[in-house]
Amino acid sequence: MSVLYLAFSLTCVAVLKELNALVTSPYMDEPFHIAQAQAYCKGDYWSWDPNITTPPGLYVMSLIFKRIFLFQCSIPVLRFTVLLSLLALPLALTRLLCSYKRVQLPSSLLHPLSEAVILSTFPIAWFFGFLYYTDVPSVLFVVLTAAAALEQNHWLAALLGLISCTFRQTNIIWIFYAYGSSQLMYLRYRHSTKDGSVPAKLHDPPAHTATPYDLLVAFRSIPGILLDIVPSLIPYTFVLAAFGTFIVWNGGIVLGDKANHVPSFHITQMYYFFAFATAFGWPTLISGDGGVLGLVKSVAFRMFGTKLRTMLTIVICLCMSVTVKLFTIHHPFLLSDNRHYTFYVWRRIYMFHPLVPYLLTPAYLACAWAWYLRAGRNQTLLQTLALPVFTLPALLPTPLLEPRYFLIPYLFMRLQITDTPLWGLVLEGVWYAVINVVTMGVFLYLPREGVGRFLW
Repeated sequence: MSVLYLAFSLTCVAVLKELNALVTSPYMDEPFHIAQAQAYCKGDYWSWDPNITTPPGLYVMSLIFKRIFLFQCSIPVLRFTVLLSLLALPLALTRLLCSYKRVQLPSSLLHPLSEAVILSTFPIAWFFGFLYYTDVPSVLFVVLTAAAALEQNHWLAALLGLISCTFRQTNIIWIFYAYGSSQLMYLRYRHSTKDGSVPAKLHDPPAHTATPYDLLVAFRSIPGILLDIVPSLIPYTFVLAAFGTFIVWNGGIVLGDKANHVPSFHITQMYYFFAFATAFGWPTLISGDGGVLGLVKSVAFRMFGTKLRTMLTIVICLCMSVTVKLFTIHHPFLLSDNRHYTFYVWRRIYMFHPLVPYLLTPAYLACAWAWYLRAGRNQTLLQTLALPVFTLPALLPTPLLEPRYFLIPYLFMRLQITDTPLWGLVLEGVWYAVINVVTMGVFLYLPREGVGRFLW
């Protein structure tokens, strides 16, 4: 076991022990999940709390641990089952990172890449690894799905993807992202001749040098590769059929509490996502060639480098301002629950002045360009654009500003950057650690009377 992974594991166990000592009762959404899990542990599989919106994968996982390892279904033990998912996350991320980097897996399962351990401390994932929530097990199986797909093991990927949907229904989107990205990787690196070259059927140049014309040519070349990629799609059709059956049976994607989870057309979620990703991932963004200055110059050139670019930027920002006007959603949960950091972000930044939402549109665009340029140095045009395309259906229907919704797309976007230097990884790890210490410290030791404990 690597020293870093050992330190990560011991720290997580120590934090969970302290949390269980101080937070002895179920908190926030835990009362629904814990009561349902305990019902399952008692053999009651038919009663269902209508406030629960996600399938029973979390409770089935706890039941399996109970049957195999004789775990109890007490609050501390149920939280520990989620922590096991967090401890497994570096191992899963290592497989995915090795596929992206095109390197061999470590010789031992318990020697994950340092980068994988650091990514597992990403504040949203790390924090909810200590509460009985669905997020971390959901992320774990999505990552395993993507890893299996990139390794061209598509039947396993489909099975793991189906399991991931038992934690969160929206993971159906990430199953097909895993398939799509695996096929783009396959087409990018496959070699069929002795000299290691193949005729290029798909036009997919490096993203950072591509032009809009390249995108048009890429779309035109897609029919030519369908016969190459359709056979790999077959396992995923069974998952899609199962998901469709669930939708018909349930009358929609949301399992319970449908009145408070009505799908919306929330375009501004994408803007919040890029701002969120930049606030958390800036160490990675500035770790490319040229550092901070190089990144700023590249983004400035893309936005204002020529008269045409400047005009396009102005038009895009005006269009974004229209969507801000028409599609901003002031969700009642966001406005009323002051136990979440998003409550204060919304109140003190977004609602500070009526002009603030519109003044932020150039910043959202700059953040999107920064990620495109950084990831585009390692990926092709279609690989880089695939993620925002799949993120759209994941985020647009969600009316609530909720950082946990950004977790999976952030990790996939961050994983596309495969050339982060050592100093960038160290800076990223320190940044995550600072956030984790502050947020967990506030949660554990600074509850406010009449308000409660603060969390994401």
